[in-house]
This record gives sequence, structure tokens and C-alpha cells, in this order.
Amino acid sequence: MLQLIVDWCVYSVLGFPGSSRLAGVINFFLYDSIKIFFLLFTMITTIGFLRTFLPQQKIREWLNKTGGIGNLFAALFGAVTPFCSCSSIPIFFSFLEAGIPLGIAFSFLITSPIINEYLVVLMLGFFGWKITLAYVLCGVAIGVVSGIILGRMRLEGLIVKDIINSDSGVFGEGKLYQGFKSRLLFGINEAFSIIKKLWVWILVGVGIGALIHNFIPQESVQGIVGKAGFFAVPVATLLGVPMYGSCAAILPVAIVLFQKGFPLGTALAFIMAVSALSLPEAIMLRRAMKLKLIAIFFGITTLAIIFTGYLFNFATR
Repeated sequence: MLQLIVDWCVYSVLGFPGSSRLAGVINFFLYDSIKIFFLLFTMITTIGFLRTFLPQQKIREWLNKTGGIGNLFAALFGAVTPFCSCSSIPIFFSFLEAGIPLGIAFSFLITSPIINEYLVVLMLGFFGWKITLAYVLCGVAIGVVSGIILGRMRLEGLIVKDIINSDSGVFGEGKLYQGFKSRLLFGINEAFSIIKKLWVWILVGVGIGALIHNFIPQESVQGIVGKAGFFAVPVATLLGVPMYGSCAAILPVAIVLFQKGFPLGTALAFIMAVSALSLPEAIMLRRAMKLKLIAIFFGITTLAIIFTGYLFNFATR
């Protein structure tokens, strides 16, 4: 429904022709901006509401006891959420607000865009169930392992302080929430508070994503990867990092690469990089993280994707 409304505004109200790249940029920008703001408000409100029942210390104690199991749960939750990297950020911020350890929150942020139901259905049709299952398991493994590594590096000091609310009362400690209304109002107020801090970064990130999505031709990617030889996996991964799109949207590019004779792992590494890491995502995360943390997050995830790509190539040769 949202896409139909945006299409009507761009092509009927504004009068852009369907073949116009500028129209594509505006369409992409409007749709993703509205979607992300709606998701941000909804998820922070919901998690804020639920947090009024759960003291901060209890949440932290439970998750700290689970160790790697917490990362696995976060990765599995990410696998069943149909979000792109930028759409996953609101839930990531909500996790941090709820006191969930940084490494576990990263496990969700990494896995959520790599795996979703649209991708699984499309991959089943093109590659069969064995490759699809292997891709899903590898996506979860990347999220779990990368999250554990990031968590053990103790990087919490690189989070921007005003994103994380240190007042224990907002988790239900020291405040009494009586009835549905007071709990809901707490969630709504918290959502507005976070959106005020993030809205500029979100719009800039989506704007850059819209330009990349509409002005970088697929043929250029295919040509560069085709000349890389043994280094095709890291080249495909690094090419995917600055781009922006969901797994389902970028899958046709990977299929073309595969059909042109590229090893399967090279094609899948490109999908993972485009989905899990993007320039717009980095810009949005900059509001909550220092550049050093963003660089570490991108670096570890990139290495994990490259390793997975070579693993697929070795297993399918």
C-alpha cells in the first residue's frame, strides 16, 4: 500500500516519467524514509512498553548468563525479521536502550538483513534447498561469531552516550507504571526522544542509498568482479559494502554473476555484503557510534563474509 501511494505521488502528482532516474531516486527516498521512521517509532514504542515490566539489571543478568546462546537467539530473531540493514537499525537501537549487551545486539544487526523470507523463497527457486539452507546457516553463523567477537572486545565505550539512557528507572526500577496507558506513554515518549536524535542521519543515509541504488549499473559490478580471478570473493565483498539494497533486490545480480560462470561463493558474498553492510547504514550508525566502532564492526563482518564466500567456493567446486 505504501509503495502504491509513493508511486502515485511521484509519477502522477509530480508527473515524472517512469524511466526517469531522478524519479527512481525520489521514489526510493520517500518509500524507505517513511518505512524506516514508521518502523523506528513502532519498535521503540513496543520495546519501551515491554521494558516497563523488566528491570534493567534482570535483563542484563539473564543475557550475560547465556553467553553465546544470547548471540544465537539474537541471530535467529534477525533471521525471521524481513528488514534491510537500515531498517534493522531501529531495533538495534532499541536493544541498546534495553540494556542488551553490544555483542548480542550486533548479532541481530548482522543477521537480520542477510536472511529474510523473501530471499529464502527466491533462493529456493534459483538454487535449490541445499544451497539455500547452507546460506541461511552461514548467515546465522556470521551473526553469532561476529557478535561474540565484538562483544568480547569490550567496545561499549565507543557508543555515543546520549543514545543510551543510563537512568535505571526507565527499565522499571524506581518508577511505578500502573496500567496500560502509563506504560504505553513511556514507550511513545522514548520513541520521540530517540527519533529527535536520529532523523537527520536517517534522511542523509537513505538519500545516499537512493543515489547508489539508481545510478550504479549492474554491468559495472560484473565487469570488475570478472577480472579479479582468485581475489574475486574479497573484490565482490568490497564492492558490495558501499552499495545499498535488500537481499531480495540484489539477488538477481548474484544470479547473473553465477550464470556467467562466477563461483557460487563469490556471488553469495556479494549478496551478503550489500545486505549486511552499506554506506547509508554507516551514516545512520554514526549518530550512535564513534567511527572506530563502525570501522571495527564493518571490518569483522567483512572478513566473516569473505571467509564464507571462499568456503562456498571450496565446497561447490
